[in-house]
Amino acid sequence: MNKKGCFITFEGADGCGKTTQSELVQKYLEEFGRKTLWTREPGGAALGKELRKILLHYDGYVAPECEAFLFLADRAQHVETVIKPAVNNGIIVLCDRYTDSTAAYQGYGKGIDLTRINYLNDLATGKFYPDLTLVFDVDSEVAQKRVGAEKDRLESEGMEFHKKVRYGYLELAQIYPYRIKVINANNPIEKVFEDTKKVIDEFLNH
Repeated sequence: MNKKGCFITFEGADGCGKTTQSELVQKYLEEFGRKTLWTREPGGAALGKELRKILLHYDGYVAPECEAFLFLADRAQHVETVIKPAVNNGIIVLCDRYTDSTAAYQGYGKGIDLTRINYLNDLATGKFYPDLTLVFDVDSEVAQKRVGAEKDRLESEGMEFHKKVRYGYLELAQIYPYRIKVINANNPIEKVFEDTKKVIDEFLNH
């Protein structure tokens, strides 16, 4: 494995297992002496922790555009204060959700024009995009069972919404095949992790 800093994101619909896999990848890389930073959106920066409370637990209607702007505000702060400094210092940054989440959820899921979302993501990140994105694809019905009874605001959206999100991720993978790799997350955790390691190893040793 080379020692260069890089930016890897973990994406997928709620219940896909991406958080578990990102944490397993961090342990795996650290076994090889790699410096890593695990972070997430929303809430990776101090300001974002406050925004996360609103985004996931606000008890009331949130307009799709308002929702998108809150995520983008969190992202702008996150990139500038956490992600870019770490990558520039040779650290492998592992991020649970990033720009593709906004495209999948607020774009495909809630109907905001994707051209607008791409423009706003560029604005929020300064066009700082992942070197590699792993999308954990799982059947929507299976994903919702994994989430369980206690759901946050977005997890509580109807099945049709979650199917649109899943479709969005798969279409994004076709649009950006050089960056986005899809992993079958219907399998047991151990099998998913083996498939994830293969992609990570191939990327870091390329």
